[in-house]
Order: sequence, then C-alpha cells, then structure tokens
Amino acid sequence: MAGNDNIKLYVPGSVEEIEEKAKHYRQKKYKKYGVILGILLLFLGIAGIALIYQKYTSVSVVKTYSNQGADNNSYAQFATGVVRYSRDGVVFLNRKNEELWNQPCQIQNPVIDVNEEAFAIGDVGGTSILVFTKDGLKGEIETTLPIEKLSVSDQGIVSAILKNESSPKIITYDAVGNVLVEHQIDVNKTGYPVAVSMSSDANLLSVSYLNTQTGILISKVGYYNFGTVGQDKTDNQVTLDEYNGVVMADLFFMDADTSVAVGDDSFVIYRGKQTPEASDTIKLKKEVVSAFHSDKYIGFILRNADTAGYELCAYNKNGRRVMSVDFTGEYAHIKISGRQVIMYEGSKACIYTIGGIRRFKGDLGADASELIPVFGINKYLVINANEVKVIRLAK
Repeated sequence: MAGNDNIKLYVPGSVEEIEEKAKHYRQKKYKKYGVILGILLLFLGIAGIALIYQKYTSVSVVKTYSNQGADNNSYAQFATGVVRYSRDGVVFLNRKNEELWNQPCQIQNPVIDVNEEAFAIGDVGGTSILVFTKDGLKGEIETTLPIEKLSVSDQGIVSAILKNESSPKIITYDAVGNVLVEHQIDVNKTGYPVAVSMSSDANLLSVSYLNTQTGILISKVGYYNFGTVGQDKTDNQVTLDEYNGVVMADLFFMDADTSVAVGDDSFVIYRGKQTPEASDTIKLKKEVVSAFHSDKYIGFILRNADTAGYELCAYNKNGRRVMSVDFTGEYAHIKISGRQVIMYEGSKACIYTIGGIRRFKGDLGADASELIPVFGINKYLVINANEVKVIRLAK
C-alpha cells in the first residue's frame, strides 16, 4: 500500500519539556491573577484608609426596637448581649433587645462589676450580692457588713470591701456565698481599703489602701495570692508597695500577668502571675479625672492646666503612649471598645480611634444609656429607656 505524504505522526517531547511548558503556563496564569489581586488589595487599602480618616457628624437610623425599660435602668455590655439592671431586677438582652432571662430582686443602690464569663451586682450600703453568667443567676451572697466595693472573677468568685470605720473587712466568697478568705484590716497599720480588683482566674487579689495616720498621705498597694504560692504567706500577701503623697484610687487587671494601679497624676504597671512586681511607673504630669481600660489599652481623661478642656490619652500594656488628643465637652460615660474610645453623655457622643483620629462628634438622635459597636461598618447600638436603635455614622 502506497504511503500518504500528507499524514504526519505527532511525536511528543520528553517529560522534561512537557513539565517546562506546564510550568510556564502556570506562571503566566499566576502572574495574571497576582496583578488582579494586587489591584484589588490596593483598592481595599485606599478604601480602608478613607474610612479610618473619614469624620462623621451625624447618624442615620438603621433599625429601631421598642424598649420596655424605665428611666432608672442602667445598662452594661456583657458577653454578646446587654445587661439591664435596676432596683427591681436584672435582665439579660440580646442585641435585638429580646429578653433572654429576667431575675427579679430588690437592690437599693446597685453597682455592677463585669468580667468575661460572669458579672456581679452588689447593693452598695446594703448586704446583697448577686452573681450571674450568660445563662442567668449563679448564686446569691449575703454579707455581714455594708458593701463598699466588689470585684468578680470569671468563675463567679467575689471579693468585697465591707464597711466598718474602725475595722473594715475584705472577704472573698464563692458564687453561692461561702466564705473563702477573710481579711480583717488594721486601719492604723495598713490604712483603709479604697479599691479592690480580682484577676479573672481568681488567683490574685489586688487592694489599694489609704493611710493618713501619721499626717502624711500614703497609699499602699497589696497583692494576695490564693494559690499555692500564697499559702505560706501571712494573710496570703505576696506584695506590698508604698507610695507617698499619692492616692491610688483605682486598680484593675488587664490579663493574668498585667495589672495597673492608678494614682492622681501617675500609674504603675505591675507584672507577675504569682508575685506581682511594679515594672513601670508613668508620670502623667496632669490631674487624672478618670481612668478606663480594655485588655490591651489603658485610657485616661486628664485635666488641662493652662488651656480649656481635657486631654484624652491611651497607653499600651508596655507603658508606651499610643494616643493623645485635646477635646472639649463633658462626657459621663467613657470606655475602650476594640480600637475605639467611645465617650457619650445624653445624646452627645465623641468617638476616637486608638490612634487619635476623631471618627465622630455629634448628636446620636436619642439619649444613650449605653453605646455599643456592632458588626458592620460604622454601626452602633444606642440603648435608652424607650428604645434600642441601630445607627450608622453619617457625614
């Protein structure tokens, strides 16, 4: 049979040549996708920067929920919801203002302390403390003396300063009221306890004392270890530092290893999970009007001496200042939420980023008993006695 010169057989190249061609094809494809991804990331970066630096002066209402509250209600953010509390009871709401549970009670002067997994409400001047989790009431505590201050751990363990002019007590209870540790304070020797804070794991208790017996103002900051390290110490005390001429009026734990004592013109960062030691003392050079914190930042409102208004500043856990801005106006409620500092009073609010950029200053359109950031760009929850509003910042 005669051959056909028009027919040619395809002879494939070597395996190496085939792999090289495939590699070249993949590189061209990845380069194309890389260019597209780079353009997209650049666009998102520009949009993100624009959002960060954008200033807003008004709000738009996204959604409104009716509220069956009363004017004497107070609110606190807890877990994924909101605690509403008053003299008559405690209610836990989700962020759609739906009631999850309701605990009636009679508390004349309620004060709240909130941790991540539990919160406690005490009757200042009374003898009742109620401990809650997100599932409801965990336990009730009856004290033998009037309550002045309290602090709760994630497990629901509560330490309270109990008032007695000559011999106050600091008693630590479990969530159902059993006494775990009792400290009888010698006022002449140690001073009167003015602040108390418990670590989230209930291993450490920090107490600030004020002593004026010698005619010299002295603050003492003590730490008590309830674990094995403190068992062989007198009263479980592992640290006691003195500060002359300073009132250490506030204490708080930022994490298990970091806690802070706040004075009238300075603050001290303590480090240590078992035996805390003062590691950084930061002078503020201005009078502290108020202090607030998150697990990452320490914030202050400082009174300007030579100009009107105040300074808002924040520090990280290493004691480095991360923001400082001057502002005017009076705000009763100030807190750090994520990377925002939120200040509000009535219907007026002011919001800064932790880097010092003012995001919002204006009217919320309603009085706010609580102002909470929610999921979504520039969205917040405004809660008061009449309604709960979801708002978005607007120009």
